[in-house]
Amino acid sequence: MRALVSVNLAAIERNVALLAARAPSAQLCAVVKANGYGHGAVAAAQAAIDGGATWLAVATSTEATLLRDAGVEVPILLMGALTAPELEVALRAQADVVAWSEEFLARVAALGGGRVHVKLDTGMGRLGTRDRALATSLAEQASADAQIELVGLMTHFATADELGDDFFAQQLDEFTSWADGVVAKNPGSLRHAANSAALLRDANSHFDLVRPGLACYGLDPFGVDPAAQGLEPALRLESYVASIKRCDAGQSIGYGRSFVAEQATTIATVPIGYADGWKRIFSNNAEALINGRRFPVVGNVSMDNMTLDLGSDGGAVQIGDTVTLLGSDGDDRILSEQLATRASTINYEIVTSISERVPRSYVGAAEDGS
Repeated sequence: MRALVSVNLAAIERNVALLAARAPSAQLCAVVKANGYGHGAVAAAQAAIDGGATWLAVATSTEATLLRDAGVEVPILLMGALTAPELEVALRAQADVVAWSEEFLARVAALGGGRVHVKLDTGMGRLGTRDRALATSLAEQASADAQIELVGLMTHFATADELGDDFFAQQLDEFTSWADGVVAKNPGSLRHAANSAALLRDANSHFDLVRPGLACYGLDPFGVDPAAQGLEPALRLESYVASIKRCDAGQSIGYGRSFVAEQATTIATVPIGYADGWKRIFSNNAEALINGRRFPVVGNVSMDNMTLDLGSDGGAVQIGDTVTLLGSDGDDRILSEQLATRASTINYEIVTSISERVPRSYVGAAEDGS
């Protein structure tokens, strides 16, 4: 197999259990959007449920339908914007939807009703309404409409992963004052705001429900080291050595000749490229592990292949050897956080960029997921 993602479902289960223990007064809603952050939505969902999640969250109606078709029965919160046709699909999947306008509530009622969460935009500046009076009115309208069930009140933090900033506290204070006032008139409505970073950062953000995503998969929401939070990375990305050849001084490798050997060396070709999610920015800018030893990526990463410099002695590497691009090999490991630093991005993008043409395999619990 030219490339493979291996997902440790037991690690996801343990991560979710750890997060649930960190927020003991709240229900846990595991976010499994974007194909479970690249890990496989259905398998990740089951592992999260096994770890203590009582809710799941997605971003699209297609994602909600996928989970329902797989037999998932727990409440599903659909957090994204919805066109009229998408709303119909979402309600058929019995997903909870998010409202921030009167027009949307009217559409839900016209389709026979459903479960609704009202979103106050306290500073993210994307979805939700900044108008507290409108948000309060929407909650009251939903509560009064026999066809609509007001389930929750929510917001989303913009800087929870930036430790020491002041904006997080401002958002938290604004949401708390609004949500507590609405709940006083609508007892039982779930207040929720915390993503992975907020969950780990401040217990005051936990409210009635927490919505961790990244941390469920063993990735550090602060972008440093998952082990510092007690998290276990669940995803491993590997390929293999398909070709080994000598490269003399002055010879080049790959498109654009971005690597020209200064002295004789040995080059391994590995059949994984940017169409698989191994980014072109890793050209001459990353390493991979073979037999527990690091080798630099040289030359431009192409659509289907990349190349490694094995050194003049070939590094004792043989054709067919496993190449670890993300994960552990021997005593060494490559983290998503490390690759994100190389790529000037975040660990979220590293794992969600792995394309569907890379098969997923599963170890640990819930191995019947896919």
